[in-house]
Amino acid sequence: MKHHSIIELIERKRDNGTLLPDELQWIISEYTADHIPDYQMSSLLMAIFIRGFNAEELGPWTEAMLQSGEVLDLSNIASAKIDKHSTGGVGDKISIPLAPMVAACGVAVPMMSGRGLGHTGGTLDKLESIPGFRTRLDKKEFVEIVERLGLVLGGQSETMAPADKRIYALRDGTGTVPSLPLIASSIMSKKLAEGINGLVLDVKTGSGAFMKNAAEATVLAETMVGIGASHGTKVVATLTGMDQPLGVEVGNANEIAESLDVLAGGGPADVVELTYSLGADMLVLGGIDTDRQSALARLKKAVDTGAAMEKFQEVIVAQDGNPAVAEDRSLLAMAPLRYELVAPTEGYVAKCDALDIGNAGVRLGAGRSRKEDEVDPGVSISIHAKLGDKVDKGQPLATIAYSDEARLEAAKPLLSRAWSIGDSVDKPELVISRID
Repeated sequence: MKHHSIIELIERKRDNGTLLPDELQWIISEYTADHIPDYQMSSLLMAIFIRGFNAEELGPWTEAMLQSGEVLDLSNIASAKIDKHSTGGVGDKISIPLAPMVAACGVAVPMMSGRGLGHTGGTLDKLESIPGFRTRLDKKEFVEIVERLGLVLGGQSETMAPADKRIYALRDGTGTVPSLPLIASSIMSKKLAEGINGLVLDVKTGSGAFMKNAAEATVLAETMVGIGASHGTKVVATLTGMDQPLGVEVGNANEIAESLDVLAGGGPADVVELTYSLGADMLVLGGIDTDRQSALARLKKAVDTGAAMEKFQEVIVAQDGNPAVAEDRSLLAMAPLRYELVAPTEGYVAKCDALDIGNAGVRLGAGRSRKEDEVDPGVSISIHAKLGDKVDKGQPLATIAYSDEARLEAAKPLLSRAWSIGDSVDKPELVISRID
């Protein structure tokens, strides 16, 4: 590989110049090998933060991060390999019922998920509230399970896209996290390292999302779709609202129970709608169906026949969990104490704020403020009234299951301001747009 001057490359990006593909590859390779120090990479990241990347830079940069570590070899699996990624939200348990539904229809789903940080919940934390369930899998075991079952629900491997892990730590400490090209390349380098054929994205917008407005979220979605195209991987994105939580359960074990409801043919309307919508995209991307309508019918059949629930139970067994949770919800943790938040007046729910409810969940112990924090799987917020619902004075807005009085007191101010009662409001659209 040709040698370059990192100082010259920093200066060029600082002055709004374009970095060439071989230069971007050299930067990532040299940084991963510790030949470029953190202070110079930090300087380059700030230049990227301010100047951005053009279309000619973003693809090669992402590809270089992808190639900085191991890429999964799933070539032994004949069926299409399709994954799904959400940019994060409150009550977002969609991956849990979605993955087994899609796998039961014949698409392989090598799903790598993350943990909760801040107000957003993490799929791994939810899954680990199933007794015994193990999400930490080495590469060999991860591949073996998906080859055998067509589905695996694991965590991000330490050896996949290591450049991204190091660069994210620098961004976190240098004020360069909220950069569209850096966010997009971070997500896509990890997902493409899974060796997938296609990817379905759920890009959130609203108070409980990273992108607060639809315009920013649309640009992020379009950017990630473009990265996929430059890599030869088809990506479809759906823009969805996150001003209020998804579903009626916020926590960990209680979100598993809600996911099981969906797999059993029930569940809240918004969770069902989004699960089926994203699932249809996955089946069409995987070539199982040619249109969304037939894909939706296939997903419904997988639920109605019990095939989707059976697939989830198979994965629970493969990852050392107790599959009996499907029939016996009492096996899931539940905090012992209860507190009811009630409506101060009659009217219509004008606000059910995802950010405040998510942060209240963290204060109760359902999430973590720091990566090393422990999560209490049994604490939960069960929501009884959402945007547009009519309520009477004294009617419960939410029931909180908690384990610690001090934690409840810390959460109460956030819970009290999360809801407001006013005049009639229209119920918001869940699916805002689709980008492919």
